[in-house]
Amino acid sequence: MRKVYLTLVSLLICTLSIAQQIPTPKEHFGFNIGDDYQLATFEATDVYFRKLAELSDRVKFVEIGTSEEGRQMPMMIITSPENHQKLAQYKEISQKLGRAEVSEEEARRLSKIGKPVVWIDGGLHSTETVASHQLIETYYQLVSKEDEETLRLLDDLVILLVHTNPDGQEIITNWYMGQEDPEKRNMRSPYMYQKYVGHDNNRDFFMNNMKESTNLSLQQYVEWIPQIIYNHHQTSPAGTVVAGPPYRDPFNHVFDPLIMTSLDGVGAAMINRLNVEDKPGYTRLSGSVFSSWWNGGLRTTPYFHNIIGILTETTGSPTPSEIPLVPERLIPTHATPYPIEPQSWNFKKSIDYSVSMNYAVLDFASRNADALLFNIYKMGKNAIDKGNMDHWTKYPKRSDAVTAAYDADKPDESSNNSWRRTMPTSYFDKVFKDPALRDPRGFILSADQTDFPTAVKFLNALIKSGVQVHQATEAFSVAGKNYPKGSYIVKTAQAFRPHVLDMFEPQDHPNDFMYPGGPPVRPYDAAGWTLAFSMGVDFDRILDKFDGPFQALPYGEVLPMPSQQLPSGTGFIVDGRVNNAFIAINDLLKAGIEVQRITEDFDEFPAGAFYVGARGKEILQNAAKAYGIKVKSGSKPKSTKKISPSRIALFDYYGGSMPSGWVRWMLEQYNYTFQVVYPQEIDKGDLNAKYDVMLFIGPGTPSLGSTMSRNQMDEQDIPEEYHALLGSLSAEKSVPEVKKFIEKGGKVIAVGAATSLAYHLDLPVKNALVELNSEGKEKPLPGDKYYIPGSILKANIATNHPVNFGMAETANMTFNNSPVFKLADNAKDITPLAWFDESSPLVSGWAWGESYLKNGVVAFEANLGKGKLIAFGPEVTFRAQSHGTFKMLFNNLYNVK
Repeated sequence: MRKVYLTLVSLLICTLSIAQQIPTPKEHFGFNIGDDYQLATFEATDVYFRKLAELSDRVKFVEIGTSEEGRQMPMMIITSPENHQKLAQYKEISQKLGRAEVSEEEARRLSKIGKPVVWIDGGLHSTETVASHQLIETYYQLVSKEDEETLRLLDDLVILLVHTNPDGQEIITNWYMGQEDPEKRNMRSPYMYQKYVGHDNNRDFFMNNMKESTNLSLQQYVEWIPQIIYNHHQTSPAGTVVAGPPYRDPFNHVFDPLIMTSLDGVGAAMINRLNVEDKPGYTRLSGSVFSSWWNGGLRTTPYFHNIIGILTETTGSPTPSEIPLVPERLIPTHATPYPIEPQSWNFKKSIDYSVSMNYAVLDFASRNADALLFNIYKMGKNAIDKGNMDHWTKYPKRSDAVTAAYDADKPDESSNNSWRRTMPTSYFDKVFKDPALRDPRGFILSADQTDFPTAVKFLNALIKSGVQVHQATEAFSVAGKNYPKGSYIVKTAQAFRPHVLDMFEPQDHPNDFMYPGGPPVRPYDAAGWTLAFSMGVDFDRILDKFDGPFQALPYGEVLPMPSQQLPSGTGFIVDGRVNNAFIAINDLLKAGIEVQRITEDFDEFPAGAFYVGARGKEILQNAAKAYGIKVKSGSKPKSTKKISPSRIALFDYYGGSMPSGWVRWMLEQYNYTFQVVYPQEIDKGDLNAKYDVMLFIGPGTPSLGSTMSRNQMDEQDIPEEYHALLGSLSAEKSVPEVKKFIEKGGKVIAVGAATSLAYHLDLPVKNALVELNSEGKEKPLPGDKYYIPGSILKANIATNHPVNFGMAETANMTFNNSPVFKLADNAKDITPLAWFDESSPLVSGWAWGESYLKNGVVAFEANLGKGKLIAFGPEVTFRAQSHGTFKMLFNNLYNVK
């Protein structure tokens, strides 16, 4: 007994000694996490992360890839020392169960020997400093605490703590702490907290354009496939502390029901723990705006992979604040069972709430370990089974079709609700057993489609999200159609079937109004986003079981561009329908090689192809291999015009514009040279001396009826080095300079909200979406008559116009309550470029009152003096996802002679 006692004492002393070696945050940073007016830089945070990993046998520190600014993104794998010895085994089990690659018997066995993997992150939106700093405090507590609960969690789980935006923490902390007077510290940094897209870094998780998104997705959907992903944000609705799960309706129809009920379980664990700890102010369901409909966020994309995605929005800031008085929030409801009273608030309280919620999620995972592991398998197996059988997803349009069929047969009784309740099941069968309305068994992307490189980019977005892709090793036939070797196949009989369907099939958002006849309930983000549509990818939906000479490609390995062999010859035709052709053209122009644009149809190429002489052969040869562009040898056509690079100005403003940032990234990817300009430079005038083309993308221009675009900080509030970024575009000073630029031969491209320039330039165009009020004056259509949140609509294209070279007769456009125009009768100098010629242009999403769009113009070119204004109502560059309309921008970025 004495020997056992001495052993226990020795172990306790050793444990205490290790704990004492772990430096507290205050010992490292010089302050406690949560102290008022104090933030940690990422540089110091990274050192702390690494230091604790060196000192503790509970942690493995992993670099998961570089950020857009070149910083390493850290992931700390935290579990007991014993579990670290079997980490590879637990990772393999998580992958097998997440992909449902085993039998049910084996899945039950693995569920009992595996360890749930729980992901907790922070820092994505860097001005939301609670999120980044709770990660530091949570890390310290998990590594240093010796209490019974923490040790149990370490024994039962594999915990992944992940910093999602190192660049942003460095940018925002340096800005905030750079002000000596603490009470003057603020979050209004001159630049966005992600190099290109700022807040939209949480809109990129099905596209995976940004390096950060790609790094995170590969860990989530290829490497680890966690059972829970917890994504921290702020801030909560006024009068609350936290907004969290479960979330309001609607949820996406492709989900497995276990996703929604699991959200209920985790949400209950979180709110219960806060209530036990007397931490009021948690709201859920209708208490906040968050739903589970949209794909593309760090929290929402997991649902499409059978992973429980958790989002919390927590109030708080290093600058002390208040919980304001919101009387309606004081009454307990199902949405807010334990209201918080108005009071002063500091950063430490927010950190404490966040750590408590982290522990609640971990405790839930610990207590439900085998169920979590088996349930992700069960959802994946359900998905595979659905992909192998005839299945009908219950979309709202299908329900409407059942009702319509019944009403057609019983017109006199269609309004009788009692008849509706006793509707014969034969009407169900008419829709939900109609073979033509089945979900597809898979999709085939033929290698002979015109813009095959863009199809490969689309497939790479799927692959980064863990989707299984096959490639044909030989030519084959399916459903009477022949496909060449090298074509790609995406089958729906896979665990991530919900994501596959979501990327190929239209979203069918339900009509969602506050009350019958009332205003629409705004979706959390987009209502429709089908990536294959917005990228302009050609594919075939296969409804019946099919197979062929298909080779499964490794999970997570992105595809190279389809290498092409340059034909022999002394002259070459480059297909202008291929987006990657513009990379090659810019390479040629930068090398001083002459390039001609072909202005009429030539051989198999429509107008808009490029002609390049023998001097460009080497660059084209490299481009054919690297970019997969389509090149044919040939003599120079008669109808050509020489092109040269334009001097491009891209408008931005203090704090940064996300739409402009996306275009900045796009221009870099396609090798354009450009300059970012700010309001003060525009106001100084003489723009033609420096630029040929000016791009105004999205916000920043004065809206209709406004004289100023946006409020800005005063010079006295920021260092002098940033003064050149200040200012606003004004109708009085900026617009006249823009008008002079156009009249002297310049070209202005306005996209989205920036098309308000057309009104300020007094062009003969009007808003097409208006009605007359009681006084006979025009007013915008109200939301109960017309409302189209982010969706995909089909527009007609003027294919013979140079702006639209390479476009087909119709195009899927990303539309978000976008401007739609009506041309005046005297608009002789304005040419429509795109319009709606039907009353139902919706392709994916939600369009209430879409009949108002018929004959509306969504893009036009206006001559003004020697120059032009080109206006695109929809964002043809939307989040760098809408590849199908990129050419409408690229065609305008050259000087043509």
